Amino acid sequence: MAKGRILVMDDEELIRDVVSSMLEYLGYEVELSSNGQEALQKYSEALQGEKRFDMVIMDLTIPGGKGGKEVIRELLELDPAVKAIVSSGYSNDPVMSNYTEYGFKGVVNKPFKIEDLAKALDQVLAA
Repeated sequence: MAKGRILVMDDEELIRDVVSSMLEYLGYEVELSSNGQEALQKYSEALQGEKRFDMVIMDLTIPGGKGGKEVIRELLELDPAVKAIVSSGYSNDPVMSNYTEYGFKGVVNKPFKIEDLAKALDQVLAA
């Protein structure tokens, strides 16, 4: 039995694959997206259907596209109850230190270990 369904948005295929493997190991069902537009589409479709996402994990920056900072605004309009975690290697970005002000419920700094991810998931899902 899966613990929940998570949408992962990251422009790097390797990161998507690694995070997906971590999440599946932790017992989650995972769907992947390489950019903000695709993530919004998948989330919107899931809202209309029966298999909603319990959480979204988004890369803060997507070169040449919508990153987490832009996508979270639109997700909150679609679903004010969305639970989203922002992820980035740019720990000095203000979104990473003040993530709740931007609408995120949690944060993981890249590179992260499976323990870091599990802790962030548990905190956000319990909130």
